[in-house]
Amino acid sequence: MKKEFSLSNDKAMINFTVKYCDTMEKLIGSEGFQRVLIAYLEKIQKRNTNVYKYLVESLGESSINPIVKELTGAMKLLTIESANTIVDISDVYDALLHKKDDFIDFVEDFYGFWRKLERYTVIHSNKTNDGEGYESVSFIDANNRFSCLVLNTYRKIEEHVLGYKPSVYRELPAGGNAGIVVSNGKWEAPAEYEKLKNIPFITSLVIDQPFISYPKRNTRNGFFEETKVNPLPHGKINKDHFFCYPAKVGNLLAFIYFHRDFMSHGVILCNLFEMAREEEYSNRKPDLVYVYGVKDDSSQVKTVFYDDQVNDLLFGYVSYGDEIDYFGYMKKMTLTLHNLRMIQQGNLPIHGAMVHIVMKNGKAANVMIMGDSGAGKSECLEAFRGLSEDYISDMTIVFDDMGVLKLPNEGKPLAYGTEIGAFVRLDDLDQGYAFKEIDRSVFMNPDKVNARLVMPVATYKEIVKGYPIDLFLYANNYEEVNDTKPEIEFFDSAKDAIPVFRAGARMAKGTTQEKGLVESFFANPFGPMQKQDETNQLIDLYFNRCFTTSVQVGQIRTGLGISGMEKSGPKAAALRLFEIIKNLS
Repeated sequence: MKKEFSLSNDKAMINFTVKYCDTMEKLIGSEGFQRVLIAYLEKIQKRNTNVYKYLVESLGESSINPIVKELTGAMKLLTIESANTIVDISDVYDALLHKKDDFIDFVEDFYGFWRKLERYTVIHSNKTNDGEGYESVSFIDANNRFSCLVLNTYRKIEEHVLGYKPSVYRELPAGGNAGIVVSNGKWEAPAEYEKLKNIPFITSLVIDQPFISYPKRNTRNGFFEETKVNPLPHGKINKDHFFCYPAKVGNLLAFIYFHRDFMSHGVILCNLFEMAREEEYSNRKPDLVYVYGVKDDSSQVKTVFYDDQVNDLLFGYVSYGDEIDYFGYMKKMTLTLHNLRMIQQGNLPIHGAMVHIVMKNGKAANVMIMGDSGAGKSECLEAFRGLSEDYISDMTIVFDDMGVLKLPNEGKPLAYGTEIGAFVRLDDLDQGYAFKEIDRSVFMNPDKVNARLVMPVATYKEIVKGYPIDLFLYANNYEEVNDTKPEIEFFDSAKDAIPVFRAGARMAKGTTQEKGLVESFFANPFGPMQKQDETNQLIDLYFNRCFTTSVQVGQIRTGLGISGMEKSGPKAAALRLFEIIKNLS
C-alpha cells in the first residue's frame, strides 16, 4: 500500500508509514479525512437528508467540494475555540454555527458514518520513515493514540459547539478496527507466480475488540472444482491492493493472498490459523498458495484449485465478486488445499471435531465426531463445555472443523488438527456463552440467519501433537432418539460402519444453499469429494485399523436437524457419551 489513505467497498485503509496524524489539525487536514467527508456528503446528498438540507441552506452551496472546504475550516477552528468565540471574531461561519442543534446532528451523523466503516491501519516495517510516518515497533501504541485522537477531536468539537462538557462519556472504538504490520515477502516465487512477488506479508496484527463485520453473503454456495490449467496468469493483480497472511495449516505452510476489499476476512484468519513467523517462511517454498479476490475477464466467479505438480504445490483461486464475500470461502478453500495434500501423502482428512476429555473419576478418552456443516459436531463440543463443571475435570479441543488421521507403524490412528480456532454458528451456541466470548471473538452478520463467530479454541502445540483416537462417532443430526435408536450406538465391523460414514447424510441447516436431508461423500466436500477413488482406499485402510486396534466406531444422534431439539439433542448425546467414557475399561 503506497497511498496514505484509501477508501473502497466501505473499508478505510490508513497507512501510518506514509503519514501519521498526531494532532487534531493534522487529522482534519489529512487526505483521509477529506475522502471520508466527501463519501459521507455524497451519501447524504443522494438521500437528501435533513442534515444535507441544513448544510446547503447554511453554506449556500450544493456542490460537494465547496461544502467540504467550509466544513473543514469550521471544524479546525472548533478544535481550538468555542462556537460563540468563532462567530464573535468572524461572521464567516455564523450561518453554519447559528443552529447549534443542527450542527451537532451533522457531527453525530458524520462520526457515526466513520464508525460504521471497516477501518484498518497499516505499517510497513521495512520502509524508511520520512518523518511523518510511524515505526513498526510501536504499532500498538500508534493504534491506541490514533483512536484517542479521533475520539478527542469529535468530543472537542461537540464541547465547543454545545458550550459545556457532557456528563456521560462512552469509550467507543474510534480508530482502526484492526492494525497490521507488513513487510516485503521473501519468497522466490516460480515464474508462474510472478504476479505475487512483492505483495506484502502480514507479520503482526492487533484487533480492537469486539470486531464485528458485515459481509455481503452469509452462506457458501457450490464446491471447489479442479482445473487442469493454472488460472493465475489470466488474473489481474494490483500488488498495492493485496496482502498475504502466512498461515500454518496443520503442519503445512500456506500463503493466503487476499484483496483489500475483503480485508475483514484476511484479518479474521488470525483467529483461525496460527500465523507463521518470518523465520518460518522466509525463503521457503509454501505447500499451499491461495489467492482470494482476483479480478479477471470471466463473467462467472471462479472457485477452483490447481495441482501444480511441476512446482510441488497446491494452488487455490477465487475470483473477485460479491458472491464470495463470505468467510467460508476463505476458510474452506484453504482447508480443501490442505486436505488434498494430506490425501496425496496417504493421510485421511476428517470433517468434524475432536476433544480430549478427562472425567472427574479419572477416566479419559479422545473422542472424534465426524459430520458435514450443521451436523452437530461443534454443538456437541458446546454441550461438553456447558456440562463440564459437573462431569469433566479437563477438556482439550484438538480440532473443531477439520482434522486429519495418520497411521503410525502400529496402534491406533493418530488425529491432528488444522486450526487453532472455530468458525461456528451463533444461532447454535448458548447466547450467554457467545457474550462471554465477545472479548476475543470476531462476529459476522450477527443480526442475520447463519450468523457466525470465529474464536480461538486451541493452541498450535495441541493441534499438532497427535492423539490416538478412542471413540470415532458419526454425527447423525436427522434421526430421533427412541428405544431402538439410542443417543450413541456402535458398529460391529468396518463393513457396517463405512457405508454410514461414506454417505455423509445430514439434515442441512442453511450453512450452504442446501436444504433438507442431503448426502455428501464422506461428509467432506473439501478434498475427499474431489478425490473419491483415492479417499475410498484410505477409508478402507483406516477403518480396518480402527477395528483391529479396539477403537469404538459408531454414531451419535445429535438431534440438531430436528425442530425443537437444537439444544436438548446435543446435551442428551453429551450426557450419554460421558456415561460411556466413565465406564471405559
